[in-house]
Amino acid sequence: QVQLVESGGGLVQAGGSLRLSCAASGHTFSSYVMGWFRQAPGKEREFAAAIRWSSGNTYYADSVKGRFTISRDNAKNTVYLQMNSLKPEDTAVYYCAADLAPGVITTAHDYDYWGRGTQVTVSS
Repeated sequence: QVQLVESGGGLVQAGGSLRLSCAASGHTFSSYVMGWFRQAPGKEREFAAAIRWSSGNTYYADSVKGRFTISRDNAKNTVYLQMNSLKPEDTAVYYCAADLAPGVITTAHDYDYWGRGTQVTVSS
């Protein structure tokens, strides 16, 4: 079983920054993918960013490209999402997820484990 715990959410003004963290524990695989998804009230969960753990290759949704950076710390088994130039439309619950098997990186359904989420609120 894999346990994922997000942290770092909060309230910021538009243009500000936050860094989210996701600490993973339990059984993991070297080929797994870690992703960040977000969900606003009344909206479907959408892909934000992902990273292949072994290679470090990163992937971003167009809506966050150039503003968000996903990274990993192998020693700490932690993935980060650095969010800069935040906009009110970034307001959502942000979820960390792990895909332990080959799948579509941007598809939430393909991920095997999920954290409980952390709230990010961006005021205008």
